[in-house]
Amino acid sequence: MDLFEYMRSTNMEKESPLAARMRPRTLDEVVGQEHIIGKDKLLYRAIQADKISSVIFYGPPGTGKTTLARVIANSTSAEFTQINATVAGKKDMEEVVAKAKELQGMYGRRTILFIDEIHRFNKSQQDYLLPFVEDGTLILIGATTENPYFEVNGALISRSIIFELKPIPVEAVKELLKKAVYDTERGMGAYHAVIDEDALDFLAELSGGDARHALNAVELGIMTTERSADGLIHITLAVAQECIQKRAVRYDKNGDNHYDTISAFIKSMRGSDPDAAVYYLARMLYAGENVTFIARRIMICAAEDVGKADPMALVVATNASLAVERIGMPEAQIILAQAAAYVACAPKSNAACQAIFTATEEVERSGNLAIPTHLQDAHYKGAAKLGHGTGYKYAHDYPNHYVEQQYLPYELNGREFYQPSGNGYEQKIREHMKQIRQEAKEHPAEDVTGADGR
Repeated sequence: MDLFEYMRSTNMEKESPLAARMRPRTLDEVVGQEHIIGKDKLLYRAIQADKISSVIFYGPPGTGKTTLARVIANSTSAEFTQINATVAGKKDMEEVVAKAKELQGMYGRRTILFIDEIHRFNKSQQDYLLPFVEDGTLILIGATTENPYFEVNGALISRSIIFELKPIPVEAVKELLKKAVYDTERGMGAYHAVIDEDALDFLAELSGGDARHALNAVELGIMTTERSADGLIHITLAVAQECIQKRAVRYDKNGDNHYDTISAFIKSMRGSDPDAAVYYLARMLYAGENVTFIARRIMICAAEDVGKADPMALVVATNASLAVERIGMPEAQIILAQAAAYVACAPKSNAACQAIFTATEEVERSGNLAIPTHLQDAHYKGAAKLGHGTGYKYAHDYPNHYVEQQYLPYELNGREFYQPSGNGYEQKIREHMKQIRQEAKEHPAEDVTGADGR
């Protein structure tokens, strides 16, 4: 490194954003993630012993994926190289591989390749790395905000250990913020700022476990707030609130959080919790989720989880879907809230859902069993001569508009696919079906079989 390069790196270190300066350099400085870097955990032991193998760090932004990679870089005797998948190409990887082979051959030195945003690499780019990870030329460290089991090649996954990072706890974020405000070496202690406890609580709570988000807010507050008469910069609750005008909701429409949130929304409606359902609805709308997508999920829940326990649920959900398409936001949120709350509060039954699944399994198992002749159509050419429709009993000609006859294929006689629950309107359905069947058995009606097989 020449003098100019040294001066450039020194200035960058001093002038880099607070979040970058406060990034931990050792394992002991890392906050949160005790579930993977506690002193009795595998990753901690591997880093301390400089025996790291290929790993993939997976978790939300600001939880320490890059930080852990840098800690490993500071702790290892191996060559550490970093690339970002959003800008790197095959040529960059070829250069890394060539240098790694040279170091391994000449000095027996390992190379760790850290790839940030590894999910951005396409399949062929990921495939290129595979043989070099396989033969030990490279030790791969990947970082991704997306579920690696979906976004990273299975071959790389099988050769790596997956570590999931969790949002940083509020108390840990608070400690980090205090250090950032008062630390004179890497923090902003030289600015002589103080932060009120309620402002600290607000920023830590609103960070959502994203330390970088909280540190950026503190830096903005200190850099833009005038000194008070006492010569100090006071980060009050009002200043903190101004620094975060609107919480950045972690919600990628194509990412894990999208699926997690919609899953929680559906499960809350299914679980008859209207408060949770409306809360997750608000989160999706706040993040800009498509209202027609939400409406479709409400319709599905109404059919799958409410079913005939309240047949009106599907009617409400369907009409809500039509209404939000015609009206749009912001009024659509009221319609969606009404529909979600209705479905959540409705009695629940998945009897109809289970009926079609069970019937489908039977069809797959037994195939196209013969339809009873009396149910077959007698009107198309030549059908009547074949006996189709003969013996069919027209239900409306009998008491209660019901008559016993074979409807299922004879091989499935007695099978029950739809079994009404005792919830909501299905209780009435069950009682009705039981009553008309019982009366038909006790008082058999005179046979008035339709001659035309209607």
